[in-house]
Amino acid sequence: MTQVLTAPTAVTKPPFTTISPIVQIAGLHKAFREGSQTRDVLHGLDIAFYQGEFVALFGQSGSGKSTLLNLISGIEQPDGGKIHINGVEMTALRERERTLFRRDHIGFIFQFFNLIPTLTVLENVTLPQELAGKKETAVRPRALELLTRVGLAERRDAFPDKLSGGEQQRVAIARALAHDPMLLLADEPTGNLDEETGALVLNLLLELTRDAGKTLIMATHNPAIAHMADRALRVVDGRLQQG
Repeated sequence: MTQVLTAPTAVTKPPFTTISPIVQIAGLHKAFREGSQTRDVLHGLDIAFYQGEFVALFGQSGSGKSTLLNLISGIEQPDGGKIHINGVEMTALRERERTLFRRDHIGFIFQFFNLIPTLTVLENVTLPQELAGKKETAVRPRALELLTRVGLAERRDAFPDKLSGGEQQRVAIARALAHDPMLLLADEPTGNLDEETGALVLNLLLELTRDAGKTLIMATHNPAIAHMADRALRVVDGRLQQG
């Protein structure tokens, strides 16, 4: 039986427009060279995202959803415009500064999990914080807590190739939340899962982010997610439209 996507009901959504945005984007422009041609992907984009809200981004493949997430995270730099995250102008930072900011304040969940195959489940969750200089003994309790929340504490010593796709994505969610980021970006997090498993993973992700008051921006092709989001935005001709 296919599981119906249902939003967690325990959390009351705040009036987002009455609070300061955690992400503020102004005049964002990004283009790519394709041979001798230049293709505009995003142009003149102005948008704000608020603390604790879940925003779903829709659009055809190549519309710019993933590009927007990469720009917000600082993985890519725009050709024009500014991005502020919690008052920090990401677009003014050098590459290393953006990397450190992303490491400390942003969680990223990918479609294809991106777990390190030679590390155990627990090691995958603790690795980013250990690379940031934190001791394993300091980050282990938080990692185990999250693995318990995602139902994988008993698999902490397993390697990724012994897990199902849904289990691997649950590990990826725990890893993305382990450093308590202010902002969570998800790029088609259920796109590589069957419908029922995707529904389970999505509901778990929303439960964890809602409980912690995190801002979640998700790129997706799944129209069933629209009613779960606080806002559903569509990328059309390089701009964002409601619905």
